[in-house]
Amino acid sequence: MALSLDDIRTLFEQHGNLAYSGERVTQLEHALQSAALAEEEGASDELVAAAFLHDLGHLLNRFGDTPSERGIDDLHQYFALPFLRPVLPEAVLEPIRLHVDAKRCLCAIDATYFGRLSADSVRSLELQGGIFSQQEADAFLNKPYADDALRVRRWDDLAKEANRVTPDVDHYLGVVERVMEAHAVA
Repeated sequence: MALSLDDIRTLFEQHGNLAYSGERVTQLEHALQSAALAEEEGASDELVAAAFLHDLGHLLNRFGDTPSERGIDDLHQYFALPFLRPVLPEAVLEPIRLHVDAKRCLCAIDATYFGRLSADSVRSLELQGGIFSQQEADAFLNKPYADDALRVRRWDDLAKEANRVTPDVDHYLGVVERVMEAHAVA
């Protein structure tokens, strides 16, 4: 079953007020901030949509506010994909799928990256397989959409600012709608 725009809106309306993994923002605020950061950098509609939807799996899984505190990797990067695949292109889906591995890669290739992770990101990193080896990082960097996933990851890391002003959910659902419409005719 594919998620429609109304389904996505409903997920954010019903569960977007959940705390974002021990951070000072809600799931909805995190999604809006991630998408706003993508837009500010002039990212494509597909990448803005990926930034907005990258953690939708948390809203579908609903393991609670901070599953990593209970030792759970909720595999959120995969959970939403079957519901989004019928309506969105790979340019949206792959950065979503790869954004967790992008964190693992960035820890391996950027000497300062790990030190900037939040406490929950450090905790979840271990549950998600830990820091990539150099060989794993090289293999990741050769994947299609790896660069986009790295960008989504960096926006994800920055999208944890309390009270940051962003465009609203309707604005980003409009971006997703444009991408869905373009995908339908492709």
